[in-house]
Amino acid sequence: MANLGQYNSLTVVKRVAFGAYLDGGRDGEILLPQRYVPEHCQPGDHIEVFIYRDSEDLLVATTRRPRIKAGEFAHLKVKSINHVGAFLDWGLEKDLLVPFNQQKRPMREGQSYIVHCYIDPRTNRLAASSKIDRFLDKRPAHYKPGEQVHLLIAEHTDLGYKAIINNSHWGVLFDNEVFKPLRYGQRIKGYIKKLRANQKIDLSLQAIGYSKVDSLSKRILERLQDNQGFLPVTDRSPPEQINALFSSSKKAYKMAVGKLYKQRLIIIEANGIRLNPDKK
Repeated sequence: MANLGQYNSLTVVKRVAFGAYLDGGRDGEILLPQRYVPEHCQPGDHIEVFIYRDSEDLLVATTRRPRIKAGEFAHLKVKSINHVGAFLDWGLEKDLLVPFNQQKRPMREGQSYIVHCYIDPRTNRLAASSKIDRFLDKRPAHYKPGEQVHLLIAEHTDLGYKAIINNSHWGVLFDNEVFKPLRYGQRIKGYIKKLRANQKIDLSLQAIGYSKVDSLSKRILERLQDNQGFLPVTDRSPPEQINALFSSSKKAYKMAVGKLYKQRLIIIEANGIRLNPDKK
């Protein structure tokens, strides 16, 4: 049986002029259209494909990778709207439908929204919803402080940025701990900072161990993380370069680097600074 809305490794049953048929188990043979059939493909080969339904409601396979799978959240653009709902560009030929009753607020053509992809139990078709709260896990989270997670920036409030954690839970990045621009729909790596008694989750863009440094030190660490752990900036670098990178004076930069070095979070090299790979 093929898993709708997911990637499947399926066996080629036969080649035909218009494509290849794949073994879908209890779902029967599933067509992989010719434009997606790999060169030299033969019966017996295994191919990783995404399974969805075509305009005739038949299961079809593709080697293209959509921007969202069933069970995931993503930031997608509305291509068109008609009498049944809004249709999103998710990277496949057939657009992804958001029925009117699954729109948190009326969608507009050309605008982008964070949505959840699900399998409609009534029609067994893939669909999407912008009513994302109903699809998040309401059970207590079992993350550990310091655990690295994947975040999707979904909203900005008076406290900070609300983010979806690992397609499962809400978390918050507090404004006073964010030192680089974030945008709606952005995917970014983050860390679990704290699990509160009320089930709220505090997030951080820095690994645990970085939370005790001041704001300038955090900006330096973020720059290092964004540049594969190294920056060609030393205490001999011109003040203009330091100010452009960190919005600080050279004196403040040297003090922050000194603190990071004492905490063994960075290594000072002749031509720059580097994240300490041994720091847990």
